[in-house]
Amino acid sequence: MEEVLVGLDIGTTKTCAVIGAINENSQMEVVGAGVAASKGLKNGVIVNIDNTAASVIKAIDEAELMAGYEATDVIVGISGQHVKGQNSRGVVAVSSRTRTISTHDVKRVIEAAQAIVIPVDREILHVLSKEFSVDDQIGVKDPIGMSGVRLEAEVHIVTGASSNIQNMIKVVEKAGFQYRDIVFNTLAAADAVLSRDEMELGVALLDIGGGTIDIIVYLEGGVAYSSVLSIGGIHVTNDISIGLRTPIESAELIKKKYGCAVLSLVDPSEIVEVPSVGGRPPRKLLRQELTQIIEPRVAEMMEMVDRELALSGKRDMLAAGIVLVGGGSMLEGSIEAAERVFNMPVRIGVPRDVAGLADRVATPQFACGAGLLKYGLKMSRVRTGKFVPQQTKGFFSRMKKWLEEYL
Repeated sequence: MEEVLVGLDIGTTKTCAVIGAINENSQMEVVGAGVAASKGLKNGVIVNIDNTAASVIKAIDEAELMAGYEATDVIVGISGQHVKGQNSRGVVAVSSRTRTISTHDVKRVIEAAQAIVIPVDREILHVLSKEFSVDDQIGVKDPIGMSGVRLEAEVHIVTGASSNIQNMIKVVEKAGFQYRDIVFNTLAAADAVLSRDEMELGVALLDIGGGTIDIIVYLEGGVAYSSVLSIGGIHVTNDISIGLRTPIESAELIKKKYGCAVLSLVDPSEIVEVPSVGGRPPRKLLRQELTQIIEPRVAEMMEMVDRELALSGKRDMLAAGIVLVGGGSMLEGSIEAAERVFNMPVRIGVPRDVAGLADRVATPQFACGAGLLKYGLKMSRVRTGKFVPQQTKGFFSRMKKWLEEYL
């Protein structure tokens, strides 16, 4: 039986599930994908477990139907302003009498680097090694086998609030699945869309979601900085809803269909239809009026990211520029709006090096879901026998369990 993974991206406005199988060439082959509207999250944080679990069921059921597999466990992406990143260094003496660095020494130095004081209500999600130093030689990527007396490691540590992590696990279990791993969303997305050259040159990946913008910076091949801002596409939707006096649901549809982040890209004569509230007939207005609402909010979001990058001290090191992913990056004019603020190259990121139904996930909103699959493969967490061929009883058995528990 093929080895199969499921990546689950639970966002503020949407939940994406991607099912992938490992083919004979050890390449990830996408076999199914599903999307459902998210209910139960605010700014990337779960506020209603039951509603969030229902969204998870809907997204995975859609992916299962396409894939022909029934999922049992998943790799889950996590975000929210509770996720924090910090750099740390560790130093150890080389233990071997011959002063040859072994895997044991590397393990020891990474453990020393992660021996930081964190609050009792937080947990470590990732310890990412950036580079090593052997005696006076810096910038070493793989020190194993080298000779030296002193080994030093620079790592990036990502932590999350324990309560939010536990709530994410509860959501997955309520939906009838088991979690295999929990991964910082943007770290997964980076695996999917960034090239090795970009990581070496210096690049910032922005995951523009419904309630948050996740930031991760790569320098010299390793993670140098990460952060999460509590602003996202839902704020643009709210502005449209208020400015045009239309329901939130209608504002979201209008944004996706007619929205643009740069006024100069819009035809001055183009007309859009806006649903009204209270049973009133729809209204017509120039698309430029809609763009005049969207443009300043998008510019504000990009300026907030720009300030965050400046505070990190990494802004001027981004030779490869900015890469945008997430549903918010699909807004027309996003590249132009970002280039105005950052004054550096900007591109939209889509999953790379995936086979199978690659066209189904070839959009920025699936970057995290596809990245979770690739991350799981890279971390060698694939286990055989966790998935069985899809049967109709899979869907109905979970629905029966759900109804028995909550009705």
